[in-house]
Amino acid sequence: MSTSITNAFITAYEAKVHLVFQRMGTVLLQAVRWKRDVVGSTAVFQVIGTGAATTKARHGTITPMNQTHSTATATLADFYAGDWVDALDEAKINIDERDALSKSGAMALGRKIDDQIFVAMDAANTDNVTWATLGVVSEKQTRANLLSMVENLYNNDVPNDGEIFGALSSGAWAFAMTVDEFASSDFVGANGLPWTQGMPTARFREWMGVKWTMHTGVPRAQSATSAQFLWHRSSIGYASGKHPKNFANRGAIVADITWHGDRAAHFVNHMMSGGAVVIEAAGIIEGIFDDTSSLPLIAST
Repeated sequence: MSTSITNAFITAYEAKVHLVFQRMGTVLLQAVRWKRDVVGSTAVFQVIGTGAATTKARHGTITPMNQTHSTATATLADFYAGDWVDALDEAKINIDERDALSKSGAMALGRKIDDQIFVAMDAANTDNVTWATLGVVSEKQTRANLLSMVENLYNNDVPNDGEIFGALSSGAWAFAMTVDEFASSDFVGANGLPWTQGMPTARFREWMGVKWTMHTGVPRAQSATSAQFLWHRSSIGYASGKHPKNFANRGAIVADITWHGDRAAHFVNHMMSGGAVVIEAAGIIEGIFDDTSSLPLIAST
């Protein structure tokens, strides 16, 4: 065989394409009040204030509670995630380009939903809990930080009804996992351990009446002022617009793959119309954590 045979060697490419690591869609949508199929550019969530009970004299008139009425309006914005796939280019590759773009587009819009919700919560001017960072943060300090957020929420008369959620950055989550009560099955029952049903893109663990999850999309993640959130489902709303009937859709996002003869290409597109609004700021607690902090050393057992 010729010594130059290496010049004839070919290169093989794996047919299954790898999508770069990314958050796989929305985590928060099912943890807020979701108004679907909105016709229009805004959606209004109605709010009624608290009432107070009073006494009355015999045969006297009852004093009306006169509860206040207010509204919270979500303004819908349009978002798109699409790309072209040339027909002749498809003949030159061994991967399913349209399928890969479909998944990427859906995930991009899902992340946008979470971004909108986080932006609304971050701007709510809610009670802030600055996590203590006295040098190296200890397990005791971390426990106190988490409990302070929960305490502040319950102090606002938010009901412990299984509808409270928490989102921690990867750094704050790592610190939380140093707390035995948060991490150990001795304190967290089987129904509170990480579960996969209901939200395919995240796992939640229930502790102190809160369903906690790790979320890399919190505002200012990996910085000294990373935002951590605790909220009741009813405290924030998300409105998604109605889709045209001829488009495939699932929830807030619609998919459209069309052939364009003048371009000899398919356009793989995803789109949505949606907006988030805080319904009651008292149901949201924001914690500020230094994501650059070093993890405390934990004694081995």
